[in-house]
Amino acid sequence: MPHAHVQEHIELIARHEQEFLARRTPAERRIDAIAGFIGSIRFVLIHLTIFTVWIVWNLLPGLRRFDPPPFSLLQTVVAMESLLAASFILIRQTRLARRADERDHLMLQILLLSEKEITTVLNLERQMARQMGLGRFADSPEVRELSRDTPIEEVAQNIQQTITESENGGDGPQPVIGLGLSGERGADLE
Repeated sequence: MPHAHVQEHIELIARHEQEFLARRTPAERRIDAIAGFIGSIRFVLIHLTIFTVWIVWNLLPGLRRFDPPPFSLLQTVVAMESLLAASFILIRQTRLARRADERDHLMLQILLLSEKEITTVLNLERQMARQMGLGRFADSPEVRELSRDTPIEEVAQNIQQTITESENGGDGPQPVIGLGLSGERGADLE
């Protein structure tokens, strides 16, 4: 693929990601910032410092203890903070999962379109091969099978059945039916 096309694709993907980030609500932006901070080494170091000072302050003799061992107040603060941190992270993860679903749907559409285009091109090439006197190759079982439309619904049902059987302790993956591909090598095109 020429460099210009690669750069064009990179820019398109970057533009889509920038649009996704720009569509965030102010609350989502704040949650992203908080979740990003929670996942940083800075967050860990600040908490280690606070916990160390808290514990040492409450253990040293001569200082007024505000949370003597077993540090009940510290445990309560940490538990509440953990609850809030988990909530921020889950909210962010849910939004990112929605974005991943959007990407998956786009990829599926592109793959389905590509399958249709490849099947059409293969049929066209088979017709050209026949006109050139290469009907033997154009009509080989493997090429004939590959030039048929793939029954997407049947493949999807087979995948679901295979996953269900695998989860229920079945014999493992079953061959995908409807494609007519046995895994055996067909006649080689010379």
